[in-house]
Amino acid sequence: MVFDWIGYFGDSTIANWDGQEQFESIGHPVRLHLEYDYEAKSAPQPWAEYFNAWLATDEPAQTTGLVIGRWWHEQVDPGNIDAVLASISAAREQLPLLKALFVGDFTYEEWEISWITQGNYAPVLAAFPQLEYLVIRGGSELSFGAVQHQQLKALIIQTGGLAAQVVRDVVAADFPALEHLELWLGCDFYGGDSTLADLQPILKAECFPNLAVLGLRDCEYADDLAQALVDAPILEQISYLDLSLGNLSDVGAEVLFASEAIRSLDFLDLHHHYMSNELLDCWATIGLNVDVSEQQIPQEHEGEQHRYAAVTE
Repeated sequence: MVFDWIGYFGDSTIANWDGQEQFESIGHPVRLHLEYDYEAKSAPQPWAEYFNAWLATDEPAQTTGLVIGRWWHEQVDPGNIDAVLASISAAREQLPLLKALFVGDFTYEEWEISWITQGNYAPVLAAFPQLEYLVIRGGSELSFGAVQHQQLKALIIQTGGLAAQVVRDVVAADFPALEHLELWLGCDFYGGDSTLADLQPILKAECFPNLAVLGLRDCEYADDLAQALVDAPILEQISYLDLSLGNLSDVGAEVLFASEAIRSLDFLDLHHHYMSNELLDCWATIGLNVDVSEQQIPQEHEGEQHRYAAVTE
C-alpha cells in the first residue's frame, strides 16, 4: 500500500496548485490533482479545464517537474488517462523546462494501486526530448511500444502487478542515458506475469550501458530472482541493487550473502523480507551496506506457509 503523497521529486519540494494560490517556490516541481467532493451540488471542474487554467498562469514556463495526482472526480470512474497524457504532450511548448514527470500519485485511501489505469507513454517521451525522470504508478493498460529517448536518466514503474509485455517493452527500449531503473514486479493476481526470462536482457547487461541503480522490487519470485542475480553480469556494472518489498526467504538470501559480487556493491536493499533471525544476524558481519529491516512472518493457511510481496493491492 502507498500511504502518503510524494513530498519531494529529486531534490525539490513539491508545491500543490489549487487553481487559486500562487506557488510558494517558482521553478519547483508542482503537483496537480483534482479533489473529489462527495457533497458538491454543482458539476466539478474537469481535468481539461483545470489543466488549461494552470497553463494560463506564468508558472508552467518555470516548472521543472509535474506530479499528477487524481485526474477525475467521480468516485468509481478511473478517468481518461489518454486525455491526460495527450494534454501534457500537447503542452510541450508551454513546458520548456520540464525534466521530471510522475503520473499516478495516489494514496491507497484515494485509489488502490491495482485500480490505476495507465496508458501509452511513447507520445509523452517523444513530446519531451529533454525529460530526465519518468515515474509511473499503476500498471493496468500501461504500454510503451518501441521507444527511444536520449536523455532519460531514471524510469520508475510502481505497480502491484507489472505485465510481462511492459517489462519486454522496457528492456527493448533505446535509453542510452538511463542510470536508474526501478520496476515493481508485483504478483500474478494483479497482472504481474513476468518471469526471469523477461528480465534476462537486464541481468545480462545487454541494455542500458550507463545503468548504476537497479530496482527489481515487490517481486513474488524473489528467491528465484536472487539466485539468477548472483552471477549476473549486471552486478559488474551497477553499484546499488534494490530487491526490497518482495517475498525473499532464506533460500534466496543465502545465495546473496555468499556472493562476492553482491558484497562489492555500494548498497543492497532487502527491506521487507522473510529471512530467519539466524540469517538476519549474519549480514552485520560482512561490512556490506545493506538494509534488512522490516522482517516479515509467513502466514499459515491450511498447513502451508505463504509469503507475500508488500505492494499488491
